[in-house]
Amino acid sequence: AHMGRVLSVDAVADEELGLLGQGKQVQPFTKRDPGFDLAEAYQVAGLVRERREARGEKAVGRKIGFTNRSVWDAQGITGPIWNYMYAHTVQDLAAAGGKVSVAGYPEARIEPEIVVHFGKAPEAGMPEAELMGCIDWVAHGFEIVHTHFEDWRFTAADTVADFALHGRLRVGPRVPVQDWRTLAEDMAALQVELLCDGKGVDRGQGAVVLDGPLNALRLWVDAMAEFTPDWPVRPGDVVTTGTITDAWPLRPGQRWQTRLSDTRLSALTLKTVE
Repeated sequence: AHMGRVLSVDAVADEELGLLGQGKQVQPFTKRDPGFDLAEAYQVAGLVRERREARGEKAVGRKIGFTNRSVWDAQGITGPIWNYMYAHTVQDLAAAGGKVSVAGYPEARIEPEIVVHFGKAPEAGMPEAELMGCIDWVAHGFEIVHTHFEDWRFTAADTVADFALHGRLRVGPRVPVQDWRTLAEDMAALQVELLCDGKGVDRGQGAVVLDGPLNALRLWVDAMAEFTPDWPVRPGDVVTTGTITDAWPLRPGQRWQTRLSDTRLSALTLKTVE
């Protein structure tokens, strides 16, 4: 333990586990202990995963966050961040009846994203074309994010410790990667329109996700090799690559939809419930 340190990695992991599903918010860890940093936050992520798995939850993949370079300088980071997703937080949209519950998720928001499934394990330093060879399907999905810190105010270390804001992922129809000859270019060119209750609220292009979802994956695999080399991506992992529009506040009783420029991917409709 360092002199003058308020928070231990253990204590932060315990606190985060205790917050799950409670709908409560707390003061950011870095406000309470300025020494709490990204390296410790990844230790928290690993501890939390071990504890969740010990009680029967199953890690099935990761979410990538901060995939918009404009936030990097403000956050003092040089690459995207990540944390785990679990079997009960990731579900095919159809299997979930086209719905998601926002109960227990403070300040929930919705993010339209590109989701990939790894058939083979990627390695750090792989060029995009080789990385593409590790992926077996691609889908469009909605990630429901939330924060245990008021008003979405936090640092990168707080975010990583706070499940990287992951709440739920609803995955649309899976499309075999062979359907794309130029997956990286096509995903970067993808245009997404986001609608709420029939009204257009936002639009974005895949390129905002670190020049495209495939490039985001490449940068993320390299960042993980640096911060968490002992938790590589495994075959079977699902990864969601980051939001293509702004993240929009969710309330129960809404109907969220996307329109997409690439007809190989399915546009989605998601209803929010209590």
